[in-house]
Amino acid sequence: MTELLSPDTLASQQLDHALTLPARFYTDARMPGLDATAIFARSWQLVCHHSQLAGVGDHVVTEIAGLPLLIVRSDASRIRAFHNVCRHRAGPIATCDGRGAENLRCRYHGWTYGLDGVLRGAPEMGRTPDFNPADIRLPEVRVHVWQGLVFVAIGDAPPFDAFVAGIDERLGPNRSLHDYEFHHRVGYDVACNWKVYVDNYLEGYHVPHIHPGLNSLLDYRSYITETAEWYSYQFSPLESGDDLYGSGEALYYFLYPNAMLNILPGRLQTNRVLPRGVDRCRVEFDFYYAPDGSAEAQARRAKDIEFSDEVQDEDVTICEDVQRGLASGSYEAGRLNPLRENAVHHFHEMVRRAYRDSLVRT
Repeated sequence: MTELLSPDTLASQQLDHALTLPARFYTDARMPGLDATAIFARSWQLVCHHSQLAGVGDHVVTEIAGLPLLIVRSDASRIRAFHNVCRHRAGPIATCDGRGAENLRCRYHGWTYGLDGVLRGAPEMGRTPDFNPADIRLPEVRVHVWQGLVFVAIGDAPPFDAFVAGIDERLGPNRSLHDYEFHHRVGYDVACNWKVYVDNYLEGYHVPHIHPGLNSLLDYRSYITETAEWYSYQFSPLESGDDLYGSGEALYYFLYPNAMLNILPGRLQTNRVLPRGVDRCRVEFDFYYAPDGSAEAQARRAKDIEFSDEVQDEDVTICEDVQRGLASGSYEAGRLNPLRENAVHHFHEMVRRAYRDSLVRT
């Protein structure tokens, strides 16, 4: 690992003279394991919106750093997250999202847990010596609900207030994300390292060249990117016409290490970038809209979804091209544009810090 994480590549860099992360950080077969332990297991992870857990027993399943998780509304006031691994023989408690479950039942041998994670029943175990179901419970991880969005942390993570410091004030009371309603999810399997996809998201430098449709809606000259301790955000005036978003502001938040909030008038779209190997990732797009059942709102939503697909197809193509370039052996690292790629530099600095910290722990 020493030759992979050499001191010169992990040293902090000043923006004005910064280089990108080296190509091997995107292509070496050891990187997924390192990213899992150094980054994903030590960060807050967006899993869903509270509207997807509206009723008691509603649940979603996900995986973070190889750990299967089950997030469930255990009662009217609480959302909890458990290891989705039965304490009997490691079977899955749930294999898909669901609604209104009265209990959590392992599909392997039928061991059944309450919504509080405590074992309630184990078939044919009644005469087993020294076996007390009440002593067995699913391991639990931390949950935090903010702006209606549900985050979990399976290990050490920054204090949540520091993680989102300043965002509430920037959004203001008229742009709260709490009351949006879940509409649908679209997933894309992309042939690139997850960091390639994040890098691409973090700058508008490529918009005039890759996204002609999006470029026509945004004022590139007024496109601004700013950074905070644990996130960055991009914003631009928006002119799209009343049949899409109308006028206002496009606001794009990146929450380290892999979540994005794309906020446009009347619409929230969240993205999660999930590693699937050194040169594969899956990007999950969840669409949320302000409550509105009118025909006009339905038409705007359909147009929004079509436009989002267009932009995403463009992003997938360039990200896969970049991955091939990184793996070609031709490239090591490149100079960043201080004006347009400050958020890329910010992300790379957080990644370098995470890798440095991982060496200290080993």
